Amino acid sequence: MSRIAYVNGRYVPHAQAQVHVEDRGYQFSDGVYEVCEVSGGFIIDRTRHLDRLDRSLSELAMAWPVGRDALGRIMIEVTSRNRVRDGLVYLQVTRGVARRDHPFPPPGTPTALVVTAKSTDRRAFAEKAEKGVAVITVPDNRWDRVDIKTIGLLPNVLARQQARDSGAAEAWMVDEDGMVTEGAATNAWIVTMDNVLVTRPAENGILRGVTRATALDAAAKLGLAVEERGFTVAEAKAAREAFMTSATSQIMPVTSIDGAPVANGHPGETARQLGRAFFGAAEKIAVAGSLSLEKR
Repeated sequence: MSRIAYVNGRYVPHAQAQVHVEDRGYQFSDGVYEVCEVSGGFIIDRTRHLDRLDRSLSELAMAWPVGRDALGRIMIEVTSRNRVRDGLVYLQVTRGVARRDHPFPPPGTPTALVVTAKSTDRRAFAEKAEKGVAVITVPDNRWDRVDIKTIGLLPNVLARQQARDSGAAEAWMVDEDGMVTEGAATNAWIVTMDNVLVTRPAENGILRGVTRATALDAAAKLGLAVEERGFTVAEAKAAREAFMTSATSQIMPVTSIDGAPVANGHPGETARQLGRAFFGAAEKIAVAGSLSLEKR
């Protein structure tokens, strides 16, 4: 079955999906995006993702490309047409197509919308989580507004490539004070020797991770202690556990940092607990092969 994409009002074969050469996302990275997990035939935490999209659009003075309810239906339709039961649905909004010039285009220029979906290997993900992954640390050299989920991701791309070249799965960024901010595509967590979960506050210094927020909900339901504060690389290396969260990795144990094992070098029980509790804490929107907006 060929994949289907939604591009500016049309469902088209993925291989034929195109955007204009003067789309401002292409020329200026003038756009924002969201990635939602699809698990067991449900879109996970769609409301929180659309809330964050609304904030990103507002911060950049960018209009919604379609109504919020319409976008929700498009996400379901693209997921359904691609027969994605476990995977990801991606949406991107840019400031639209206009003659190349740095200031905003003329009023009334429509914003552009692309939505795609793809399946992922749930078994491979589970095997990775069972073993845990390695991370490296790199200087955080991004712009100050990392709380906006923009498509301008070149520092993240370079950090992820450095991680791959080092045999690691992720790069944790470190600010000028030696504090871990977040991963190139994840939020960073540790568990102290007192069994307290620690993650940096969702301020302007990190992206307001949706999976992070649901993990906090799951931790509350489990009665786990949580502190939202910064932590150093040294504290992370000395922690009882470490893990990372995102829509693409959900709750992924981290078993080494810069080549040094975290605790005994194996995934810890707290990350496993959160992983088991996550689906129950998340909002679930049924795809069900239709435009139904059933919420579970």
